[in-house]
Amino acid sequence: MPGQGSQRGERHQAVPAAAEECLSPAAGQQAPMTAEEIEAATIGATAEPGLLAQPVLDLVLTVPDPADEAAYVPVPERLGHRLALREPAWYEHRVLRRRAPGPGADSANLHVFPPDCPGTARMLPFRDRLRTHPGERDLYARTKWELAARTWDYTQNYADAKSAVVAGILRRATGGEPR
Repeated sequence: MPGQGSQRGERHQAVPAAAEECLSPAAGQQAPMTAEEIEAATIGATAEPGLLAQPVLDLVLTVPDPADEAAYVPVPERLGHRLALREPAWYEHRVLRRRAPGPGADSANLHVFPPDCPGTARMLPFRDRLRTHPGERDLYARTKWELAARTWDYTQNYADAKSAVVAGILRRATGGEPR
């Protein structure tokens, strides 16, 4: 996706089984947590076939206590993820990163949150709205294409430029306004 300098957006195919691949049950057999305690979901543009996306899978991992890293970090570490970010002030958010998880992506960001977190309460309805409302998906796709054609000094500038469209889709996804 757009980044520093003259980087432009790229189109990559979605990887529907990404959550399962990045956290396969076989790899987690010796983890302290059970599969019932961990919930993983694919989010972001790579979760939607045909959308403009950076070659990075974005996944959400919900665990009972993200601060208890010993309870869940060993599983993704065995699969090549490395703990890259701790944001305890933002819902105990953690990010684990992995390079080259498989075809269609160069790396993965595993965002870790607690259950019923406002962060995931935004991400998942947004994703689901794009999946169930073709008009919203098309609006988001057009916006991403138009913005990806520009050159951005920082990736955050790109994210900020699409924030009004994202906010509108999210409002409609959560019942804020019909469409």
